[in-house]
Amino acid sequence: DAQARAQEESERNQGKLRRRLVRVGNFELSGEHFAWIPDCVVTQEDRPEWAVVVERLEWGRFYGTPTAVVVDGKKIEGPATDLWRHFEEHHGAARARWRDRRELETRDIGRVNATIEKRRLQVRSIELESGKGSAEHALAEREFEEWNKTNLLEFERISAEIRAIDELNGRYRLVLETADGQEQSLGLADIVRAHAPNRLGLMAKLGVYLDRWREYLTDEPRESNSEGGVLPAIVGTVIMTLLMSIAVVPFGVLAALYLREYAKPGPIVSAVRIAVNNLAGVPSIVFGVFGLGFFCYILGASIDDLLFRAQLPTPTFGKGGILWASLTLALLTLPVVIVPTEEALTSVPSSMREGSYACGATKWQTIRRIVLPRAMPGILTGMILALARGAGEVAPLMLVGAVKLAPKLPIDGQAPFVHPERSFMHLGFHIYDLGFQSQNSEAAKPMVYTTTLVLIVLIVTLNMVAISIRSRLRRRFQGTSI
Repeated sequence: DAQARAQEESERNQGKLRRRLVRVGNFELSGEHFAWIPDCVVTQEDRPEWAVVVERLEWGRFYGTPTAVVVDGKKIEGPATDLWRHFEEHHGAARARWRDRRELETRDIGRVNATIEKRRLQVRSIELESGKGSAEHALAEREFEEWNKTNLLEFERISAEIRAIDELNGRYRLVLETADGQEQSLGLADIVRAHAPNRLGLMAKLGVYLDRWREYLTDEPRESNSEGGVLPAIVGTVIMTLLMSIAVVPFGVLAALYLREYAKPGPIVSAVRIAVNNLAGVPSIVFGVFGLGFFCYILGASIDDLLFRAQLPTPTFGKGGILWASLTLALLTLPVVIVPTEEALTSVPSSMREGSYACGATKWQTIRRIVLPRAMPGILTGMILALARGAGEVAPLMLVGAVKLAPKLPIDGQAPFVHPERSFMHLGFHIYDLGFQSQNSEAAKPMVYTTTLVLIVLIVTLNMVAISIRSRLRRRFQGTSI
């Protein structure tokens, strides 16, 4: 209105200019995902009924209005309502075929490649043991070549199925026209989700919102991690935290037991306690450098030389992996477990120890049956603190195993089912990558906030489980003492 224009003119004269950040999408056409639009250049705003938002596998979102649908290679034009009906009718089947294709790529071709690699390593092992050119090596190579002929037939069969699916999916497309009149054809199989926001009611909007949450919690990332899900990061964070707890709690409890129950007071014990307290103040990146040098380059390389010579020079354990990341964080959180455990052992009354000794129990029997059960709530307190500290660390993980994208999980359905040598995704590293390394930082903001929320909820959940166990133990022993 006139008042708003007058205010805008006054602000412009004062050197002020209001602008808005608009998500333009259509990156392959516009070359940008977002654009700043000054209010002074906006002459009209409207909400087209059939403005469609398309979320796809690549290139980010696309915005446009439907002008045609290609069904089984035939182009269909007409009213947008009919075009949308054709799209909804065939989109589900196209996505199902895409999932079948992905299953063929990841499971079947992956199985074939894994079998080929296994047989190749067997030949390589014979070469290392008997020497290249030996009778055993020559026989193994001939057997491998004969076997590989049959295996290549299986590979070609799977590839033919993939090509057939690609050809069929290529016959189903959605044609959209952008606001500036450009036309773009999108394959239905590449469209993850599409909707016309200006036509959605409250329940339909809620359905889109819940579907995005389902995708976020159960799918893999896509579009440089700025879209899709975070399931691999959730799994990696949980597994790493549990492995860290399994490693740090027994070692920390044993160290505290020795310092409190067995070690005689003296300069050595005092020096150890001082070292433990100082260890808690060491920057986490120092632990990452230590883990990279000791676990990966020394211990991991030694394991490769001993058990995986056939795979060298490609490292198996001589690189970052979830096992080395867990052990690195176990060292980082070790003081957090030792100090509360030692305090819990100290809080057990001496009268209980003396009563146990009076009944004829040995020192170890007293510790195992009297001291440790009553110190267990304090030990769990140390474990809770270690969980909270370790789950949120990022700097060490950047050196010892966390990666931007890990297509294979550390635990899967393929033997040996647990793969401690694999790299992994972590929610903390995922937040860092989205916030500081994403090429589309504005689009990544919702993912940053949501991933932060998921990390907090995950840490709180793990802590609540440990706190619940601690409370039960505390009530149990309080009742026993009464």
